[in-house]
Amino acid sequence: MLEDLKKQVAEYALQADRMGLCKHRSGNFSIRDEKTQLVCITPTGMDREEMSYHDVVVMNMNAEVVEAETGQRPTSESLMHLMAYKTRPEIHAIAHTHSKIATAFAVLNKPIPAVVYEIATLGCKEGYIPVAPYGRPGTPELASSIVEPLKISDVALMEKHGVIAVDSSELKEALLKASYVEEMAEIYLTTLTVLGGKEPPAVPKNELQKWEYPKEIKLLQK
Repeated sequence: MLEDLKKQVAEYALQADRMGLCKHRSGNFSIRDEKTQLVCITPTGMDREEMSYHDVVVMNMNAEVVEAETGQRPTSESLMHLMAYKTRPEIHAIAHTHSKIATAFAVLNKPIPAVVYEIATLGCKEGYIPVAPYGRPGTPELASSIVEPLKISDVALMEKHGVIAVDSSELKEALLKASYVEEMAEIYLTTLTVLGGKEPPAVPKNELQKWEYPKEIKLLQK
């Protein structure tokens, strides 16, 4: 069932692990099938180097497991994924990572401002990466915590926890966004260090909204 999607989940979960975005079996990943609305999601507590796509679990939007080929249980944070899909019906992929520097800012409950223009690619409507309030992992409270942040951004820090990133097309893009969050957290930390804790200047929200592909570039006519 949904083998192509399960293969993508296994592939990008392993890639995230090898990129250092989530170690020690942390983090979780999912893709929602547009036609059936079923969700392919990583199993709980499994080494990504040992996981195959057969271990990826299929659930419905009511949190009911409909396929578990190898008997694995879905991640304990499945409710969070399902809530994200319900909050943003247009999204089809979610990456939840535990990257070190971004998580440090999550521990501090500190949003990441637009220190570089690339934040415009992360769907941050208010010009910063927001922080979802603390919710104990695996609980409905955790699921509810990401609702408001995801209404204004495709990425969010999760207080005392990690990062969530969503995308309307594919898991590859959601993982890329999570990777960008870690990069921006590192840039922000570096600038704060250089400035002795003083906040660096941020790109204004209205400036972020002005980006467009340059009209001066002449493309081939189809």
